[in-house]
Amino acid sequence: MIRKLATSAALLVGMWALSGCHTVHGVGQDMESGGRAIERSSGE
Repeated sequence: MIRKLATSAALLVGMWALSGCHTVHGVGQDMESGGRAIERSSGE
């Protein structure tokens, strides 16, 4: 049961990531914005 849930979650995340980033440039922007969000949440 847990294995099916983990597989489903991984597929959903993968589909979401691929649909949001159609280019390498888009992937870089997404990673950069994620890094900024982590920096803001850490208080630095």
